[in-house]
Amino acid sequence: MANEMRVLRPDEWDVWYGHLELAFGGVTESPEERTLYRSLTEVERSLGVWDGPTCVGSAGAFSFRVAVPGGALVPAAGVTMVGVAPTHRRRGMLTSLMRRQLDDVREGGEPLAVLTASEPEIYGRFGYGTGTYQLSLEIDTTRVRLAVPPGTDEVRLRLADPEQSLAGCEKVYAELVPARPGMLARLPGWEQLGVLDPEADRDGRSPLKCVLAEGPDGELRGYARYRVRPDWEPAGAAGIVEVQDLEALDPAAYAALWRYVFDLDLVWTVRARNRPADDPVLHMLSDVRRAKALTRDALHVRLVDLPAALRARTYGSPVDVVLDVTDPFCPWNEGRWRLSADAAGAVECERTEEPADLAVSVRALGAAYLGGTTLRSLAGAGLVSELGRRPGALGEASRAFQGEVAPWLPHGF
Repeated sequence: MANEMRVLRPDEWDVWYGHLELAFGGVTESPEERTLYRSLTEVERSLGVWDGPTCVGSAGAFSFRVAVPGGALVPAAGVTMVGVAPTHRRRGMLTSLMRRQLDDVREGGEPLAVLTASEPEIYGRFGYGTGTYQLSLEIDTTRVRLAVPPGTDEVRLRLADPEQSLAGCEKVYAELVPARPGMLARLPGWEQLGVLDPEADRDGRSPLKCVLAEGPDGELRGYARYRVRPDWEPAGAAGIVEVQDLEALDPAAYAALWRYVFDLDLVWTVRARNRPADDPVLHMLSDVRRAKALTRDALHVRLVDLPAALRARTYGSPVDVVLDVTDPFCPWNEGRWRLSADAAGAVECERTEEPADLAVSVRALGAAYLGGTTLRSLAGAGLVSELGRRPGALGEASRAFQGEVAPWLPHGF
């Protein structure tokens, strides 16, 4: 009997989500996490593949707006809940789900699709490029000092209940979003992800803590959420503080929050698993080598409506270049496009019959779109080619696409 792909019905959510838990190792999530994701699920954007009464494949999408260079918030499908049952692999089911989903995204008018990948190699064949990276830090606070800027001592810190302080923290977050590409404008309900704290998931860590940074006038300037993992060695305390979120509107508040987590009693190590690749804290450390800084892929970006996506962002310098784009999975994007942007910020992207300057795949454009990966770097890997019609076109386009700050996804979905 043929499998049936269709939009999820609300009363099927538990079976559908249970299939996902099986696909990701079979560990049942906490009731709190299941309840949150049930409330966030957009059922009308969720696909299930059914073999009789059994869900054997899934893919969903959230309706996001993602910051792009220039500060615009661009509609994007946040691809999520993708899984195929181990009994139904190698039948083309994932390809069918990606085909249906990207067709729906295009029909819905979203220029972009974005996702986080459990296995990065899966999604390149569907046109997704790695658009952001995340930095993880593990800092030995007994051997690393923190240099702070003037004004840090004027910042007032106070502990607050994570949920009761949530509204103020969300205002700080929202103010920061346009300044860093890759950040998501959180819709109602998504703020709860930051304070999700199931007791069953603590694994020896403290409940979630929150510290607020306030200016001399009492205005909230930043916040940090963290957990402490107490530990003891023969020589004494060897606790770890795990920083979940740390955001601030100015350098003094930012430094004050980092100094706070550095100075916690009975703690030797600060861990932060998801920071921007260019996090300013790197310049505050006395010995960056002992920060054990590692980077990994985070947000994968797919241009669904190529001209709309390229028109939605600004460019770091004037550019006038013809791109010969390959996109076999979404062929409506294929062909030659003339991209031009002037010093005043006006951007045009239109089809053209002019000879191409650069040959580029849609996957490479996705990697460069948020400004963190240069076209020059991609060309070094053979993923972008200057065609020789106009020497220097690669450098011109690479400088234009590059952003001022590293793009960053602050949390998964």
